[in-house]
Amino acid sequence: MKVTTEGQLVQLIGPDGKDFHIRLQPGRRLQTHRGILYHDALIGVPLGSVVVSHTGSSYTLLDPSLEQLLRGIRRSTQIVYPKEIGYILLKMSIRPGVTVVEAGTGSGALTTGFASAVMPTGHVYSYEIRPDMQSLARHNLERMGLEPYVTLKLKDVAEGFDERDADALFLDLPTPWAYLEQAHATLRGGGFLGAILPTTNQVVQLLYALEHSPFTFVEVQEILIRGYKVIPARFRPADRMVGHTGYMIFARAVNPVVQAMPVDPSDPSDEEE
Repeated sequence: MKVTTEGQLVQLIGPDGKDFHIRLQPGRRLQTHRGILYHDALIGVPLGSVVVSHTGSSYTLLDPSLEQLLRGIRRSTQIVYPKEIGYILLKMSIRPGVTVVEAGTGSGALTTGFASAVMPTGHVYSYEIRPDMQSLARHNLERMGLEPYVTLKLKDVAEGFDERDADALFLDLPTPWAYLEQAHATLRGGGFLGAILPTTNQVVQLLYALEHSPFTFVEVQEILIRGYKVIPARFRPADRMVGHTGYMIFARAVNPVVQAMPVDPSDPSDEEE
């Protein structure tokens, strides 16, 4: 049985479905519209339990999923949605131990996804030119305990990235085509390049630039999610769905110099049949 511990980030869901994410600290309390919940009373409680506020309202105590944390992230601009983040992680082979470079930290939603995937032995280097956005991203990463796996850099990527031989690089910028040369200099051979753009004209401009760059195996994709009402008597699609939020573009870095394989004249497999 897994119980909560001091310093753990937990989720509390009320009877009306409203949820709260808090990090448990002795002596603190959560003030809700349905009463107060004391942290001391929550520490050591088994996850999945129903706890009661001082007014008698019931709350379910859970460990939040990364998707739930991302939906509740503090933001001041549009974030990359969880539906894209999950696919980006798989498509670009983001896993423990890899090095990821990101241009355009924003509120840190995608940065959070990268950090969660590369920990405990990998690292994320995230570039941003707006100090206020970097400060917000740092706050969000600290709240989730992920800051040790991320280096935030305040720098214009037009000047180039500091890293070399990175496994993956993601451009969350309005003009990613302007930074392909810098991206290629940072990636290892065969490294993954990704970008996300909201409009077709931006995608087309990036595609033209990729045609004349040392990147290949280009793909453009988008993800739509339709939820369903989970009432057995009238199960059907929900009235609203998460439609278009961005086009994802993927490519691989290649060396433009052809590497010829040596031929052994004594090897019979080299002979024509």
